Amino acid sequence: MNDLNPQIQIRQEKLDQIKALGIDPFPYSFVWSHSVSEAKQEAESLLESQKPVQIAGRLMAVRGKGKALFAHIQNQHERLQIYVRHDEVGETLFQLMGLCDIGDYLGLEGPLMLTKTGELTLRVKTFQLLSKSLRPLPVTKVKEVDGEKMLFDEVSDKEFRYRQRYVDLTLNDKVATVFRQRTLIIQTIRQYLIDECFLEVETPILQSIYGGANATPFQTFHKSLGVDFFLRISDELYLKRLIAGGFDRVFEFGKNFRNEGIDRTHNPEFLSLEFYQAYADYSDMMVHLEQIWEKCALAIHGSTRFEYQGMTIDVKAPWKRISMTEAVEEIGKIPFSQLSDTEIQSLLHEKGWVLNGDFSRGRALELLFEETCETSLVQPTIVTAYPHESTPLCKAHRENPELVERFEAFMNCWEIANAYSELNDPVRQRQLLEEQTKRGRGGEAETHPYDEDFIRAMEYGMPPMGGIGIGIDRLVMLLTNQTNIRDVILFPTLRPE
Repeated sequence: MNDLNPQIQIRQEKLDQIKALGIDPFPYSFVWSHSVSEAKQEAESLLESQKPVQIAGRLMAVRGKGKALFAHIQNQHERLQIYVRHDEVGETLFQLMGLCDIGDYLGLEGPLMLTKTGELTLRVKTFQLLSKSLRPLPVTKVKEVDGEKMLFDEVSDKEFRYRQRYVDLTLNDKVATVFRQRTLIIQTIRQYLIDECFLEVETPILQSIYGGANATPFQTFHKSLGVDFFLRISDELYLKRLIAGGFDRVFEFGKNFRNEGIDRTHNPEFLSLEFYQAYADYSDMMVHLEQIWEKCALAIHGSTRFEYQGMTIDVKAPWKRISMTEAVEEIGKIPFSQLSDTEIQSLLHEKGWVLNGDFSRGRALELLFEETCETSLVQPTIVTAYPHESTPLCKAHRENPELVERFEAFMNCWEIANAYSELNDPVRQRQLLEEQTKRGRGGEAETHPYDEDFIRAMEYGMPPMGGIGIGIDRLVMLLTNQTNIRDVILFPTLRPE
């Protein structure tokens, strides 16, 4: 900050000089006729007609001396050259231009022209200062090292970029493109669900009882009510209440919060999509998932095939399907079905793989899958037939009561979706949630709490349904070729400065 103080002081002095000219450096508005993009698209007709255009943007570069100068303005992350002459704008405005700095916002008016080099340029007839920048943008520095030009740019520093995303977006148009693509992905999914007759809803973020996932919540205290509340870890239980209330198809793009570790694929605050469909099961959710991914890939890449970190991924349906037991036996090379509980415990001990809480065969299967299989699931894969211990919210598998009709989808070795044939038997649901409470007392770090109101909703009658949760941030990472979740979240969670 000390290095910036002199530069900020200089800009402050310029601000005072601008005010002394009787110019308001922070006016209320500017009426513009074209964005930079629109001006470029209509360039041929505008050059021919010489009709003046009004364009606003941020000053990004200035060159020239004497009575004329060239500069670039940036609007919606696109740049346009401008040409300013003393004899065309007059003494006061040319003096004002001399007091402008990179980072200032300008509103300009004039016709378009082509320079001798053929560059489309706005020939400025008049302009106004829209906002004076008091803090200089980081300037890229070029240095030659061993005969090779190296860029030294403050905004390339990851933490700086995440903390000051507004600077990152201004200077890195590729970053802006990622977030435009993120918006397109969300719009594509929303439109698909609307076309499939799903109703978009909103459910509480602040909850007295959290649930719907195995996760540690953030806790807070409501002073007026005098009780603890939690930031939601999942939308599931409230969306199911709406199915019980008569909405047959509902979805929500919801921010969820989990008080867990931070790494390149986990952020404590993340965007999840959950949707639920009455009279359906998890097989229907598989089809929806595949359709969503296909449509998103087509929207971003024009193809179901795309490159991610040197790998080609193809999301065209149908995706590979494999049960968890088959995965452990075929990919992990562990003959799980043939091993006794004692042999499984010995294997876990030998490998140093530790279960939290009491041993169960189903929980051991999950652990073996995580340790031996997940890193092999690069292409889209749907893993089915989870052990019943994995969740209390899912129907028993119709062919094996020790399993549940649950699937998780994987891509690039990441879990990208989780779906169930949802349990709608209130008696069984009560029993399973009570078991979860006991398991929590038994030492398991993350279990579902007991939610009496959710049971009450089921007791009034809840239709069979399929439901799914999809991690939007990871979906965006894959489709935009990003390796860190913070690069697809505009303002990721960071330690305080």
